[in-house]
Amino acid sequence: MLPQELIRKKRDCRTLTAEEISFFIRGVTDGSIVDAQTAAFTMAVFLNGMSTSETAALTAAMRDSGTVLSWPELDGPVVDKHSSGGVGDKVSLMLAPMLAACGAYVPMISGRSLGHTGGTLDKFDSIPGYRTVPDNDLFKQTVRQIGCAIIGQTGTLAPADKKIYALRDVCATVESVELITASILSKKLAAGLDCLVMDLKCGNGAFMDSLERGRTLARSIVNVASANGTKTRAVLTDMNQVLGTAAGNAVEVQEAVDYLKGNVRNRRLHKITLRLCAELLVLSKLAPDLPQAEQKLQQSLDSGRALEKFARMVSALGGPVDFCDNPSKYLPRAAIIRPVFADCSGFVSAMDTRGIGLSIIELKGGRTTPQQSLDYATGYTDFCQIGDKIDASVPLAVIHAQTESQFEHTAEELRRLIKISPEPPAAAPEIIETIK
Repeated sequence: MLPQELIRKKRDCRTLTAEEISFFIRGVTDGSIVDAQTAAFTMAVFLNGMSTSETAALTAAMRDSGTVLSWPELDGPVVDKHSSGGVGDKVSLMLAPMLAACGAYVPMISGRSLGHTGGTLDKFDSIPGYRTVPDNDLFKQTVRQIGCAIIGQTGTLAPADKKIYALRDVCATVESVELITASILSKKLAAGLDCLVMDLKCGNGAFMDSLERGRTLARSIVNVASANGTKTRAVLTDMNQVLGTAAGNAVEVQEAVDYLKGNVRNRRLHKITLRLCAELLVLSKLAPDLPQAEQKLQQSLDSGRALEKFARMVSALGGPVDFCDNPSKYLPRAAIIRPVFADCSGFVSAMDTRGIGLSIIELKGGRTTPQQSLDYATGYTDFCQIGDKIDASVPLAVIHAQTESQFEHTAEELRRLIKISPEPPAAAPEIIETIK
């Protein structure tokens, strides 16, 4: 086979065979196919698309480009969740230990911040000592002994995806549904999953800003994952506002620990977390239906089992043994922690969630270059929710900044990004629909 002939075939809208796709991905992995050819291939896919069978073959080839984990020794189902990204999305921090407390095993491969959205690994990097990229032996040992481990993609898991994604990022092919599907699933399926739930966020703070684009990606992921032997559901959730009341890195870790302890649980965050967990319990047959699954999950919180799982995971991966006893003892703290108030009273009717995510980058809590060091202390707490009544005593949020100029700039931005109206807005659903 010749790489240029496979590129020509896809350029001319013809269907590639599984053998042709496998050949191409092997060449990407071992370097026999050069970057220019890979970039041309991604553009051909971007312009002409792929069938479900082609996308499934591409996903399998990328999954098999490196180590594929297996878990024959475990006595329960191996499950995971993937989010398409949002602002204030700390669901993974609670979801993994909650599922582990209910008898599932969660080997979660997560990522860092991308664009305006926060990254799960960046949140864990705010915990001193936590190893986000352990070796495979420690990763597997933690999953076996505790039931969950949240880490980053190692060099041996789906290496073809790393190469292809880097090129997509610089040749304007990031938005291809087929390439997004293969990128997400190659990493997830390399973890040896039985079941997967996709949290596909829609709204002005999501990459998929329209519901129809969200549905298209959701169907693609469900169909391709199922074709590769992993039972999958996609849940479309709302991202027209910050999820929870904290947005940043250390501040989101604190909110997650407070959630697990039962100190405070934001209603929207709780509802979405419960539903995603429940879908996995039903898919993996650990619960017969969603109501009983949610009851089981609530018990894992009320009993303290989920908190214990989180604490043990942090310790096993190098964090402080007593982290959950007093997170503020270990998490970095900003120099300035001060509320920002709106210019007028009224009800929060809308917010530019993407803009809020970008404001965290300006606080150095997100990246403008791949290797940039982050300020894990900055961000927001006590963030308002759509429908909240705002006045001189109720702030839009509490800003965590390092300098007065940072604070003043961020406060001005936040007043611009949050719309205040005289009447309360109509309520919007947190969970839009589920695709099976």
